[in-house]
Amino acid sequence: MSKPKTSERGRKVPVPVAPAPTRRRPVARRARPRPRADGRAPAAVAPGTPWRSIATTVISLLGLAVASYLTYEHYTGSLGLTCPLGGGAINCLAVTTSKESVVFGVPVAVLGLLFFAPMLVLSLPWAWRTPHRYVAPARLAMSVVGIGFVFYLVYAELFEIRAICLWCTSVHVLTFLTFVIVATGWEDATTAWDAAA
Repeated sequence: MSKPKTSERGRKVPVPVAPAPTRRRPVARRARPRPRADGRAPAAVAPGTPWRSIATTVISLLGLAVASYLTYEHYTGSLGLTCPLGGGAINCLAVTTSKESVVFGVPVAVLGLLFFAPMLVLSLPWAWRTPHRYVAPARLAMSVVGIGFVFYLVYAELFEIRAICLWCTSVHVLTFLTFVIVATGWEDATTAWDAAA
């Protein structure tokens, strides 16, 4: 057995000791999304609340507020109806009191309530992330019906009543924005379907 090395003064020379190996912590891997049945690349799940949900929720709240105001004015005889920039072709009173303001015995303002109230529920974050397959088609179907009815109302204002109501126009714009966001967001709306498959 060899003796430990010593210096000239008889001191032992320390032998360098190799450091103990450190254990690496396992890195958690993200679960890969399952491939789609149609062969397309799976869509990535966006964390948090999607912007489409926020946008459609805000739009539905604004539409619900305007429709509530027009409904109130309809049943109070439009006595307090204000019309911004009124004059000439812009005449809110002429539009809201015309025969076209009632469809199948239901005031158009009430139909606006019946559109934006359910749309508000279908626009909440849970509705965009839910795996239930009836929510996204219901939201899309409502937006299609809404934009179709808007086309009829715009035609009635321009060619039958020959007057424009800015309150009604704001509802038309909000409905159009809802349709665009919902129609172009089908991929986001159905992401949860693949995760639940």
